Amino acid sequence: MNALRTTLLLAGLTVLLVLVGGALGGQAGMVIALVIAAAMNFGSYWFSDRLVLKMHGAREASAAEAPELFNVVRELAQSAQLPMPRVYVMDSDTPNAFATGRSPSHAAVAATTGLLRIMNREELRGVLAHELAHVRHRDTLISAVAATFAGAITMIANIAQWTMLFGGFRGDDDEEGAGGLLGGLAMIILAPMAAMLIQMAVSRSREFAADKGGAEICGSPTGLANALRKLEQANQRHPMGTAERNPGTAHLFIVNPLAGVNIGKLFSTHPPTDERIQRLEAMSGSVRM
Repeated sequence: MNALRTTLLLAGLTVLLVLVGGALGGQAGMVIALVIAAAMNFGSYWFSDRLVLKMHGAREASAAEAPELFNVVRELAQSAQLPMPRVYVMDSDTPNAFATGRSPSHAAVAATTGLLRIMNREELRGVLAHELAHVRHRDTLISAVAATFAGAITMIANIAQWTMLFGGFRGDDDEEGAGGLLGGLAMIILAPMAAMLIQMAVSRSREFAADKGGAEICGSPTGLANALRKLEQANQRHPMGTAERNPGTAHLFIVNPLAGVNIGKLFSTHPPTDERIQRLEAMSGSVRM
């Protein structure tokens, strides 16, 4: 199912990128956008995990550098019958974590220094089990692809704004109708919104599934429920700096790293944390210890 979803997402974002190219440059713009989309499809499949890790300044950690993190990941990976993922640490006081990689055999799990500081072992197990559930469900590829395309489309729309300021979108009505002023304005406004809506469609349902899968991997929903409370409060107070610079990656994290930024529920990349906690608490007693 996820393979089909990934294919549909790539196709949908390719079409969106081509439409943006047409709005900006007519037929020539569509051809250029199609070439860019093809290159991005290839690059996002093979290299999106490295790009995301680099965006957030993640560095690979060894067992000697982060023994508790490394040991918990190894323990949970064995429980989930997954290959040992690469382990990364991000220097940030904001507690959060994400997983990425095109497949379980090429997965990586990243946690912030803030997360390691405020979580007890049970809570850390819950958070990392949630991320390994994403790996097991093969969510990580589709999430990284969405982040890559959403960022690119938003960047193109921002460029279009400057192009309009300097007299762009004046093409001939017969030959470059798609590149007219109204088309350009529509793409500038709608393209980032469409990319964000695609991210939400990918993200919201998968978080519930990863919560459930994580509780099963670590043997209890309690640690994750308690961790989510801490994470929500901390991210409300201190949004994550690298996520503010790269908002297209917000959906990758276990809780919204931009929770303190009032962008409205419509544009939230995560379901309400209270609802996630309620579902986890309802699982108590049904998860085999």
